Amino acid sequence: MKKYLYGLIALSLFACGNSGIEPVGPSNGGKDNTTPVAPVVSADNWAALADSCTHVLVANFLDPSTGTFWSTPNDIEHSSSNIYWQQAHALDVLLYSAQRIAASDPTRAAQYLDYAGKWVANYANNYNRSHRGEGTYGGFFNQWTDDMAWICLTLIHISELSGKAEYRDTAKEIFDRYIWPRRVSSSKGIGLPWTDRDEDKNNLNACTNAPSCLVAALLYEKYKGEYLNIAKTLYNYCIANMPDEERVEEPPLSYTQGTFGEACRKLFHLTGDKTYMAKAGTVLQYAFTSNRCTTAGIPRDEGSNMDQSLFKAVLIPYAVNYVLDADADSRTAQTLKEKLLLSAKTLSKNLDRSRYPRMYCNFYWGSPFTGSTASMGAQASGASLLEGVARLPK
Repeated sequence: MKKYLYGLIALSLFACGNSGIEPVGPSNGGKDNTTPVAPVVSADNWAALADSCTHVLVANFLDPSTGTFWSTPNDIEHSSSNIYWQQAHALDVLLYSAQRIAASDPTRAAQYLDYAGKWVANYANNYNRSHRGEGTYGGFFNQWTDDMAWICLTLIHISELSGKAEYRDTAKEIFDRYIWPRRVSSSKGIGLPWTDRDEDKNNLNACTNAPSCLVAALLYEKYKGEYLNIAKTLYNYCIANMPDEERVEEPPLSYTQGTFGEACRKLFHLTGDKTYMAKAGTVLQYAFTSNRCTTAGIPRDEGSNMDQSLFKAVLIPYAVNYVLDADADSRTAQTLKEKLLLSAKTLSKNLDRSRYPRMYCNFYWGSPFTGSTASMGAQASGASLLEGVARLPK
């Protein structure tokens, strides 16, 4: 399967142009050059429902000329100029979809991957242009350390699917030049500050150190060297600063629980140390079972701004990775699978199929979307859930 994907993407990543298909999103000038996907009536076929929800994301929130995403349908609120780190998780939805449909719908998979190439060429909508003269990696520079870490993870994801080393190489340069040099020592270890501003030198938060830990672990897989020690250093920092055994931070947020869980899972596979896998299960399960993180048994509404609405899109793929991992604790994996399926069934029940292709996901999957303007973050989170459930074993 991986060899098939490599071949597909190598041929198609930059080959797809506009297919001439009429737009199916809002009629205020948006264009969508992906094959229209039929709406799904039944929730029995998760792959088909994932196709529909991902298509809603593409048809309404993607600028096909740049491969980047708007915060509102066709940028109707003109509020997308500072949407940067969010781009990583919206594109990840398309990447997981492309991997899933590579054999069943190679044309659409290729179109999604063409957007990934445009996304890179447009520096993921990065508003900071101060380092563009330094090379491709400079186009992704940002004062926010966590923003660059999220972008690195998606660049690596593109590289994994395409087999093209340059995307991972760019992530390596971003990490080497702009992320790791910012490290500081504290009473609880060496960590990374939220920004490069002097006032943030002591603000070494989980949303920065958890994804950076994962980036270092993924870089070690390819480049070896000191990246494993860096990943362990950042893991130790996160552990030392956890409020308790289950919460990565206070308040507990789904995206940091998920990202640290994935970093731990990856460290287990790099080292064989079962402590890492145990911690992965602990923090991921907390995200789906604690009443601090859930409402009525599914992930809660974490807020309606662009950051908050996207948090669940970060959690879901990493929870699915744990469920699919043969080395995961079977009881924890089963709990996560049941919670993911409950979440998907709840979301499916609350999708207004009559509005397709404006079948928007709500901030909380336990209620339908009734607002006047849909959110890219909410749609990406819902589509991420359905793409994730479609990856689960029957």
